Amino acid sequence: MNEFGVYVHVPFCAHRCDYCAFATYADRDDLMGDYVEAVRAELASYADATPAATSVFFGGGTPSRLSAEQLLSILDAIPRVEGAEVTVECNPEDATVERLAAYRAGGVNRMSFGVQSTQPAVLADLGRRHGVMAHEAVARAVTDAGFETWNMDLIIGSRAETIDDVAATLGDIVNLETPPPHISCYALTAEPATPLGRDPGRHPDEDATADAYDLVAATLEGAGYQWEEISNWAKAGHECRHNHLYWNQGDYLGVGSAAHSHRDGHRWWNVRTPDRYIAMLREGRRPLGGEEYLDETTRRFERESLALRTTTGVALEAFESLDEIAHLVRLRDGVVTLAPAGRLLANQVIVRLKDAR
Repeated sequence: MNEFGVYVHVPFCAHRCDYCAFATYADRDDLMGDYVEAVRAELASYADATPAATSVFFGGGTPSRLSAEQLLSILDAIPRVEGAEVTVECNPEDATVERLAAYRAGGVNRMSFGVQSTQPAVLADLGRRHGVMAHEAVARAVTDAGFETWNMDLIIGSRAETIDDVAATLGDIVNLETPPPHISCYALTAEPATPLGRDPGRHPDEDATADAYDLVAATLEGAGYQWEEISNWAKAGHECRHNHLYWNQGDYLGVGSAAHSHRDGHRWWNVRTPDRYIAMLREGRRPLGGEEYLDETTRRFERESLALRTTTGVALEAFESLDEIAHLVRLRDGVVTLAPAGRLLANQVIVRLKDAR
């Protein structure tokens, strides 16, 4: 079966976190009803041109800002193969059993929760508003709602976070009665236009972040999680199908404001703001923000770049030499993969691919 994904962007948030540079808005909840109808209209415009989805991912923003009924009305408009993976990102404070059970009954079979940390000083520095016990509440609710596969997101690199805080967060999560079978851990980035980015004193320390990442990798892999991509670990059988579609340079349709799509080397994206997105669809116009066509060299470079971030790796022939990066990679049976020490320095490996020139 050929994999095909659908990504649905939900741009609404109750509060914008200090590190967030995504196309999200905390002041436009009044647009939700119109936005849902616009997304359904965009999906209808693609009805005869796209295959049934093997995976669907609701991201944002905060998809759980929509009511369960609104979100499921979008899902109902997406043709899917039997057994398709359907993931919804959810804020911990929205994770009631009632909401999750409604998702489950409506066809959602995978959840993702932005826990980020269990330590109060770290949550405060990140601008997160859920409590320090959110991981426990989320684990109970998602289990009670009947989900077998779900994810928790973590963030490392806050200036307020010590290595002991990282260890405590990891311990809190892997020692849950029902721990998440998939964990993502992202290194904090100081994006220029964010409150974090505008305050140099809060920018992450690279050495401290590297130490934290090493601890995350050792702890998760010691707890039975398999590393699958720089920021992702999963128990066997709980890998995110939609993630792998991206990593394999697959085809996907993005709907909603600022959403990106890819089909056979043609990449396009929608206009950024929900206001403009809604207006264009009401006028019967395609909400196109831009597009590009990738030549074969660019596609190959992107394919190799993505593969290098995963356990798949790339053929040795993709490099002219490994001399300058030997300490960052492993070579086995003619395949180059990142060594643990090279995961946070992946760009130094990627720029030495032949096609990077």
